[in-house]
Formats: sequence, structure tokens, C-alpha cells
Amino acid sequence: MYRLYAAACAVCALLAMAPRPATAQTWNDPRTRALVERATARRVQQLADTGLRDFKAIAHGYVTFLAQVGEGLAEPPKVVKADELVNEIFWKAPNLSKQRIVGRRDTLLLPTDINYHRDHLGIVQNNFPAIIRLGDGDEVRDVPHPLSANGLAAYDFAITDSLPLNLPGRTIVLYEVKVRPRDDRQPRIIGAVYIDRDDAQVVRMAFNFTRAAFLDPALEDLFVVIENGLIGGRFWLPRKQEIEIRRGGTWLDFPIRGIIRGRWEIGDYQVNTGLSYGLFQGPEIITAPREVRDTFHFAGRVLDSLPPDVRAVTDAEIRSVQAEARALVRAQALRRPQTLVLSALGVSDFARFDRAEGLALGGGIATRFGRGLDMQLRGRYGIDDRVAKGSATAGWRSPSVGVRAFGLRDYREAGDVQERSRLVNSIAAQEFGADATDPYHVAGVGLGLDAFDVHGLRLRLDATLERQRALRITATPAQGSFPRILPATPLRAVRVSLSAERATTLSFLGTEVRASGELRGSQLTTDDALVPVPTTNVGRAFVSLGIERPIGRNRLVLQTYGGAVGANGTIPPQEQLWFGGPLSAPGYDYHELGALAGVSQRVEWRTPIPVPAIPLGRFGKVPGEATLAPFVQGTFARRALDADVAHPTGVYPSVGVAVMPFFDLLRIQFARGLRNGRWTLNVDVARDFWGAL
Repeated sequence: MYRLYAAACAVCALLAMAPRPATAQTWNDPRTRALVERATARRVQQLADTGLRDFKAIAHGYVTFLAQVGEGLAEPPKVVKADELVNEIFWKAPNLSKQRIVGRRDTLLLPTDINYHRDHLGIVQNNFPAIIRLGDGDEVRDVPHPLSANGLAAYDFAITDSLPLNLPGRTIVLYEVKVRPRDDRQPRIIGAVYIDRDDAQVVRMAFNFTRAAFLDPALEDLFVVIENGLIGGRFWLPRKQEIEIRRGGTWLDFPIRGIIRGRWEIGDYQVNTGLSYGLFQGPEIITAPREVRDTFHFAGRVLDSLPPDVRAVTDAEIRSVQAEARALVRAQALRRPQTLVLSALGVSDFARFDRAEGLALGGGIATRFGRGLDMQLRGRYGIDDRVAKGSATAGWRSPSVGVRAFGLRDYREAGDVQERSRLVNSIAAQEFGADATDPYHVAGVGLGLDAFDVHGLRLRLDATLERQRALRITATPAQGSFPRILPATPLRAVRVSLSAERATTLSFLGTEVRASGELRGSQLTTDDALVPVPTTNVGRAFVSLGIERPIGRNRLVLQTYGGAVGANGTIPPQEQLWFGGPLSAPGYDYHELGALAGVSQRVEWRTPIPVPAIPLGRFGKVPGEATLAPFVQGTFARRALDADVAHPTGVYPSVGVAVMPFFDLLRIQFARGLRNGRWTLNVDVARDFWGAL
């Protein structure tokens, strides 16, 4: 019966998290104050309640360290290290608690020497004491609990909803009570507590912290969700807990973030078993002796048992807490203070090499003025072309929309598919003349509108007025020579583009889907006497779709690129479609296939193979496993030039195989183009990390 009650209440507590229409909030009305004062007294009383003398339970959890990279940090974070733990939980009145780790295993997916704070390896007892501490006091310290003597004076409270729980023989009513700090410049929490109306016990807590609560300046957010279940028909004790900690850089505005996610489920309760006081001596969280841990055996692999949504950009529950916090306090109370910092979209913003610029050095600065206003300035100078480039952006953004005004004098890529990471391309171009870029010069101004979550899509609408012209090769590689550079047509352009991006998400049949696309219309005007129509209207569309499906320890990977362009006159080279390179058409030269319409489809099968393990000292060791990935690909191109006899309209097939060693961080790819193609070798970093390079 105890377990039946607990399960029913846990399910109902989850239902309480479902989105509901907003209701009017009356802060600190007599009914709310009476409830929270009773709950505060009940928290103290429970510690001395003779009905609950002690209990023990088992907690099963995962503590996962993830890295998130790329512009906008939109792609799901990548698992770096995953720990699975089983803890014995002990509690004894009036306020003694103990946790013993009896089972622990980890899996390292990327080299790291991260060590967790000890309290990340256990659960929260008693819904936190009167003062909240996290990260052993290094992350959050001395934050008053809202249901404490100090908290009653430090927070505002409002009952916003109620939820009846129908249990055998009784009905329990839960009140949702919003909590906000009276002074959001102080170390406080923001969120909600769910309280049993009759018994005034805490059933659930979900909250974030004000910026002032963080002792670590690198912290961006820290979310906590605690759910309790009804044990013995009387006591609300821990049933489920989540914590998410996000960190970023403090001196550099750079698209990389570290995330710690802890998820726990607690069960197998035994109440009033007569625990001895001696059990609670020493630290609260300890590790059992090896002879005890050696007797504990996990089933399967850590990665096989991880929660399926652990790589979500933002967990649904955490997203709800985040939205609630934004609604209850000023944005400045949650945002990291930032005046003027270095800014870059990747390492290559500081240094790069290509045939148009040679070695180019640059950087940027960014500042936030508050109330959603920000500004970014970026610049770069090419040593060989002796040209300064740069861009300036000023904008305003809220959690859902943003507007931008920008100006630029820079080089733009003609291709739709980035064939190689910027960092690796700089090395290949400098050393071997293998430059997988096709830039042309752009100078202009524009306005932009961003929508950050429209049915899972990130939308960007840009309108620009610009001038374009061709570039020339100015650099010399260490060996070899550069191929031709894009012969862009000099022109003036009015462009309107709508782009959409859907970050990788779980979809049907367990697949992972990532998609992006762009629709663009341009009015082009040129003074070039060789162009028969001086004013041309061009319409253009391009899409990218990636689908991955795990099948046991193997993985099926499908990648599609496709697009079309049309106009009422001559289409300049910079508006055409270009295929050719390691991704869009392996086994063919970079941008070898110019097209007015085309599609490229790859089918790849990834399977693990054994390799020697390599120790990395305190960073772990390279696992004795790599990934083998044979693939086939076909690229259909409707040719853009009638005179291009070597590349008529048709399908250009490819075959190849890739090996991904060293935590799958590298991809070594051999490919052969089967229609007037050749053997090619490409070595690059895993695509997940291109955004930071």
C-alpha cells in the first residue's frame, strides 16, 4: 500500500507540472501567508515528529557532464562523462542524514579531468535545511529557504493553482505557491513550492537562483527540481530529484558551455527500522569500502541506460522553471553581469588562413547594456591582401524574439555546405594549397528579426542592401598551388532571406533529426556590360536534413542537401549552387559541380571496431574502440554552364569509408568519385565541434 500511495502521488506531482493558463497572482494575501507559515512550522515539526523516527531508502541516479558548442548554443550538448550511482539513504530524527555510495561506474566519452563536488553525488534531504548550499558551498551558499523563519521575511508568496489528488479513501489538495524575492539583488531563489493544503507538507519544489546567489562567476544558471512521494500514507519523502548547472566563460563571449545534470529516483523505503546514531558519524556522503562496491553489479552499459533526453538543450521541467523565474523577477536579476568582453564565434575569428587573405588576424568585443540591449564589434586584417574587414551589430532580444541592425565589410562564402572545419581548413590551405572556401567581397547594411522558438524552429529574417565583387588569390601555400577562386560578378543587391534551423531533436522511431533551410530573394543590379540583363530578380532555396537512427551499438546516418535557383536573367556565380567536397560530393574537387538545381544524398553505416586503448593520465584513457563508417553517396546536379562538357547534368556517385578514432573526435575519410572523380583523403575534427573552431 505504501508503494501504491507513493506511485500515485508521484504521477500526480508530475501532472502538476503541466502548463496551465496564467492566473492572477495576489501576493502575500492572508490565505497564502497562513499556508506558508503552517508549512514553515511543519518543516520544523517533522524533524521531531515521533511518528517518523527514521527511514532508509535506495537512490539510483546519473550525474552527467556535457559540453555544448556552436553559435547560439542551439545544438544539443554532447556527453563528455556519465556516472551512474546507487546510494543507500539514511535519515534519523531530529535531523541526521547519511548517504553511502554502494555502486558507481562511469563512462568517459571525451578526455576530461572533471571532479564533481561531493554533494552532486547524492540527493537533497528534508527539502533543504533553512539555509541552501550547493556545490559544497562553492556554487551557492547562505541562501535562505523560503519556508524558514528568515525566508518568510525575505520572499513574497502567492497561491496560483490547486490540484486535487484522488487516493484510495482520501483526497489530497496541493496548492502551487509562487515564490519571488522581495529584493532580487540579494542571494535568493525564484520558483514555486507545492504544499499539501491539509498537512502543510512540501510535495514539490522547482526553482532557480538570482544572480547574486552565485559565488562562482562562471555560473550561468542553476536549476533544482525536487519531488516527494507519500510514504506510509503520512510522510512526504524524496521520490525524484533533478539539478542542472550551466557554466560559461567569464572573460570571453564564446559559443561553448559546460553543463552538469544530475537525475535521481528514490525508492525501496523502510520506515522506523531503529537506525543507530553511530551510523551518522563523519561526512554526510561517503563511499562504501571497495569490498562492498565490488559486490554491486550494474546491468548493460551506462550509455544504454541514460535517460533518453539527457542531451536535450533544455529539459522540459527545467525550461518551465526558467520561464517562471523570468516572469517573477527582473531580467537583470538572472543575467550574468557583463560589461565589455572579448567576443568570437570560433577560434578562427582570432586567426585563419585562406587563399584570398593569406594569414588573417582578428577578434571582437561584445557588451550588454541591460534590458536586452547588446552590441558586437568584430574585425580582421589579412596580411597578404592588406584589407581590413569587420562587422558591427546592435540589437535587442527577449527570450523569444530579437531585432538587429548591422553593417559589414567582409568576405562571404558562396557555398551552402561548409565542407571542412575552419581550423583544419586553415592548416590544409597553408600547407598544401587545399582551400575549401569560395569567398567573395560584400559591403552593406541590413536589418534582422529573430524568433528563437517557433514550434522548435529558430527563424531569422534578414533584409540587406549591399555591394558584391570578386576576390583574387593573394596567398601562397607552403607547397602546391591554389585552384581558381570564385569568379563573382560585381553587382549591387537588395536581398531578403528567411532561414530556419531545427537543432537535433529526438523524433519518430528513436531517430535524431537536424534540419536547416533558407529561402532568399534578391534584386541584382550590375554595370557589367557583359551581363545581358542589367537588373535580375533571383529566387533561391536550399535545405539540409540529417537523420540518425541508433540500431543496437550501430548507427544509420542519412544526410541530404538540396536546392534550386531561378531568375529572369543571368544568374551570377555567387548565387548558383555548388557541390563538391568531403560532405556534398566526396571524391570530387571542391565546388567542382556548379548547378542551378541539385540534391546530394549520403547513406552511412557506423559500427564500433576494436583498437588499442591509450592512457591519458589524469584525463582518463582513449577507449579501445573506434568507429568504422562505410558510405555511399549520389549527387544530382543540373549543370549551370552549357559549355561545361566535363560536368553534364546527371548523377555523380561516390563511395568511401571513414574511421573515427580518439573518442570519435577525428574523422579520417577516404572517398572515390565514380564519374570522372578521383580518390580523396580528408582528415577533420568531429562536426559537433566545428562551431567552436
